[in-house]
Amino acid sequence: MDVVATTRSFADAINAAAPEMERECRMDPTLARNMASAGLFRQLVPEQYQGLEVHPQNFFDSLAAGAYYDGATGWCLMIGNTTGLLSGSLAPEWAQSIYGDHPDHVTVGVTAPIGRAEENADGLTINGRWPFGSGSQIAQWICGGATIYDNGEPRKSERGIPETVLAFFPADEVTIHTDTWDTSGLRGTGSHDIEVSNAKVPEGRWVVLGKKPRVDTPLYRFPTFGLLALGVSAVSIGIGERAIDEFIELAGAKTPTGSSRSLANRPIVQKDLAMAQAELASARALTREYIDAAWTQANESGRLTLETKSRLRMAAGNNAWSAVNVVDRLYHAAGGTSIYRKSRLQQCFRDVHVPTQHIMVAQPIFEVIGKVALGMEVNQPL
Repeated sequence: MDVVATTRSFADAINAAAPEMERECRMDPTLARNMASAGLFRQLVPEQYQGLEVHPQNFFDSLAAGAYYDGATGWCLMIGNTTGLLSGSLAPEWAQSIYGDHPDHVTVGVTAPIGRAEENADGLTINGRWPFGSGSQIAQWICGGATIYDNGEPRKSERGIPETVLAFFPADEVTIHTDTWDTSGLRGTGSHDIEVSNAKVPEGRWVVLGKKPRVDTPLYRFPTFGLLALGVSAVSIGIGERAIDEFIELAGAKTPTGSSRSLANRPIVQKDLAMAQAELASARALTREYIDAAWTQANESGRLTLETKSRLRMAAGNNAWSAVNVVDRLYHAAGGTSIYRKSRLQQCFRDVHVPTQHIMVAQPIFEVIGKVALGMEVNQPL
């Protein structure tokens, strides 16, 4: 299946749904259902559970294509697919039940271990409230990260750090606080707070964070955080590419006040556009180079080195911040036109600044990448 072509086949449907998604702060349920039926939320699910198990580059390109038409749609695809990656780590009976038996279902979740888990006779009892529950209103299963407690104290893993899990909850057991996602950008993601109270999670319906996946094929040798970071940054790239095309159309049609020439005829505008195109093309090229190198390593040696993982995170961070540079440059070059809601550039401007706040690509990741390059110890997973 060509996931990029399939994503692009939804262009008209995404464009039609996007304005209402922006107003309602949620992904359109019909659009989500149709995209799920087409397999677009199952790109990182193993083939043995009716997934597509695609090459990471195809995953990246598919998300960028979705975000080109609407940033929020691309983001929901990213959340659904990266949550689906967990199917390679779930107990097989639960992976089959959640994914294999229901190939049109959507799973989403929040990794941060904010919840509190305690053992019961059959598994875990979990309480928690998580912000940034993107796509929760379109999902059949919702995940939440939790720390396991024993006698009031966090349980320690073999490495001496708190033991954390990512548990799956049926959507009807999760409260979605629909008054919490009031933001400047990516409003259509519906990233409201989600909450569970005394949720009973049976044995095996959770993933231990940091544990080696059960499925051992090249895709699941990629680092979870690396794939998540690439997904976040693919949304940024898609938004940036849409901004370039919108600007080209605007520049040819607009004659600035007090000028007899179109915007396109200004040398400074020509320079800004060329630099924007070069920056995004360079970011894409770097991403492809590092994904290809990592894929080769995953196939040949079975594991990725720290340096390879660091380069994947470097590419992702570079994507997110390059896209911001591009959109900002073109937003200003467009003049007053870009401030109106009817201008797609203003939405690109609002949307592209949201991914940069995600922990996977926020500025501190470059400090970690720099430590790896300097041969220094890194105390966080890449």
